[in-house]
Amino acid sequence: MFVGFHDRQLDDKGRCALPSAYRPDLGDKCYVSLGDEGCITLRTVPEFEAHAQELIEQERRGEISHSRRRAISVTSALVSIDKQGRFTLEERFRRHAGLESGAPVVVAGTFDAVEIWKPDRFWAVEAEGQDEEPGRQWDD
Repeated sequence: MFVGFHDRQLDDKGRCALPSAYRPDLGDKCYVSLGDEGCITLRTVPEFEAHAQELIEQERRGEISHSRRRAISVTSALVSIDKQGRFTLEERFRRHAGLESGAPVVVAGTFDAVEIWKPDRFWAVEAEGQDEEPGRQWDD
């Protein structure tokens, strides 16, 4: 389970240090994908493979096209996590999320995945989600 959020910063090489609480579940490799709403999504190898298998089944059932399945596949990558808990975000992923080397990021858990966000985007999306459930806003 990935919960909470953490302020981090990309280093000059585009690497992000994962929160120590997330590292045991992610292991030494994980999948990175272009996420919804302009973020980057990280999934464990088993979680990503289960998601991929479901997409294959959806295509077989005619629920999604092969083009949609391909679009998800080609916008994902297997990355290694080093001994310091860092992984490198390729330029194409950073561009999708509006991230720059040396800039701050928010690393957020979504139960079954981890998202990497540009801080202003994260807080805008977070506010929308909080508005859906009155009485659960963050205190400033």
